[in-house]
Amino acid sequence: MSTLLKQTNSLATPVVVVADGAFPRHSAPMELLRKAATIVCCDGACEKLLQHGFTPHYIVGDMDSISPLLQQRFAAILRHFPDQETNDLTKAVKFCIAQGCDSLDIVGATGGREDHTIGNIALLADYAAEIRVKMVTDTGIFTPLLSSATLNSFAGQEVSIFCLTPETRIIAKGLKYSLDKVIFDTWWKGTLNEATGHSIDLQFSFGKIIVYQRFNEQ
Repeated sequence: MSTLLKQTNSLATPVVVVADGAFPRHSAPMELLRKAATIVCCDGACEKLLQHGFTPHYIVGDMDSISPLLQQRFAAILRHFPDQETNDLTKAVKFCIAQGCDSLDIVGATGGREDHTIGNIALLADYAAEIRVKMVTDTGIFTPLLSSATLNSFAGQEVSIFCLTPETRIIAKGLKYSLDKVIFDTWWKGTLNEATGHSIDLQFSFGKIIVYQRFNEQ
């Protein structure tokens, strides 16, 4: 029986998923880890997590990137999904959803292979159909949006908008370069904007967009 089946007990919140990219250094993702009630790590991230003084509550993946020694040590919390149609980050997110989790943060998903980074960022829009999710990196936050939303910001914050559906028309207020039913038919066109105040209002009737907001200090 698949361990992805819905369980009766939800995960303790807040929940943080640790992917197998570069381990976080910035205070923002590190603070999320310190405050997490549940840490779910991809199998390849387990050793790095332990090296930085954190212990996972669950280890999820196809188990091809975790040593036999660690598999034995953490046998009780391993969740093995051999499916090769999804990556380990997706397996971890789906595991959380199956446990009744409705919100999570992802760390450690960038800074490794560039193709993995691009894939992990794009997947956020798929996850957003089922769960509230953000990806927090060493430079900023990626937030997927499937409908109009207002995001907190600050004057001068660097902002980029990536549209995964090229037919989507976006209206945006609170940006240095305002948008009025603009179509971003390639990923680069919505980059390098700037917030003018404490919020950014994004309106669109359909589609998938991902907003990147850079931290004030690096």
